[in-house]
Amino acid sequence: MPLVYTGGMKKHNEKQSFTAKYSKWILGAIFLFLVILIGKVLPGPTSQPAGQAPLHNEITVLPHPVEPPGTVSLVTEPDDHMQGVFKLIKGATHSIDLVMYEFDDPDIVNALSDAQARGVSVRVLLNKGYGGKTDVKQAVTMKLLQDKNISVKYTPSYFSLTHQKTMVIDDREAFIMTFNFTKKYYATSRDVGILDNDTNDVNAIEATFNDDWNGKQIISSNGDNLVWSPGSETAMLLVIQSANKTLDVYNEEMADDSITQALIAAEKNGVRVRVTMSYATTYKPAFNNLVQGGVGLRTYAGSSKKKYIHAKMIIADDDYAFVGSQNFSFYSLEKNRELGIFVSDPAIIASIEKTFAGDWDGARVYKVKN
Repeated sequence: MPLVYTGGMKKHNEKQSFTAKYSKWILGAIFLFLVILIGKVLPGPTSQPAGQAPLHNEITVLPHPVEPPGTVSLVTEPDDHMQGVFKLIKGATHSIDLVMYEFDDPDIVNALSDAQARGVSVRVLLNKGYGGKTDVKQAVTMKLLQDKNISVKYTPSYFSLTHQKTMVIDDREAFIMTFNFTKKYYATSRDVGILDNDTNDVNAIEATFNDDWNGKQIISSNGDNLVWSPGSETAMLLVIQSANKTLDVYNEEMADDSITQALIAAEKNGVRVRVTMSYATTYKPAFNNLVQGGVGLRTYAGSSKKKYIHAKMIIADDDYAFVGSQNFSFYSLEKNRELGIFVSDPAIIASIEKTFAGDWDGARVYKVKN
């Protein structure tokens, strides 16, 4: 049924001679009105309506990074005891830009303060809390940083929350982490971090930091190897679908049905799929579906004081990996600010595979629960 503009039009029994005489003029005027209206309503190619999360360049083809020696390196927690973080802070010479989801470690606050005292410019973007409410622990850290005269702001409200965990040092290297600066979890949380010296990646992360710092909504660049949320579900699916032989997966959440079904489909297509997680009742339906679909699933007790799987990682065919802050949930993939990176460096792949194998062997086989 065609759209009809009725405002001010005469009844349908108007003389046909009038319509025939002026129909072209009427149609032309309506067309011009619609063109003007659309031009005002629709955003330009990079603008965003107020209050909506920025778009990102959605990844439809996986990049194939070829990292020159020294471009990327790996930190594995809890094995490293957070020494990689302190080493980076102590080695900074002119700037540190930190984005952190949860932060309650006074030792890191002091290390940042020491860096600032020797002339390093320090800026911190701190996630405020859920649903716009201020988390009490975050408020304490905010006060600690302010007392040290460190420049700090809460992350922008145009995301559901900022779950990104990154630190850019001297505009030349970016540390992309799966872990928070939450001291009580350091001893038990399985996490990893990638130190990235790729110039395009570092520039993209720093440009996004600057715009978030200033409250500007932009389309973040993927650099050479990055994947941002909102809008990262497609990238996760591409990694899973790229596998021909094996898939090894860490994650804290299993709440995205498309991911679950993709893992099952890979297993049915002859790919050996192994998932290692910490158990949570919330994810029991997805766990049951995975096991019934043939996927290998092993879990640690959610209450375990020895190990908690917090890393977010996919390794495909022992030669390609995703590492980042993205959990397998709708909000993490499509609403939050998140950041991850694709890696193919053989030494890094071998190291995280060795770690995964050890965690796999130490976990219990998941059996379908009613």
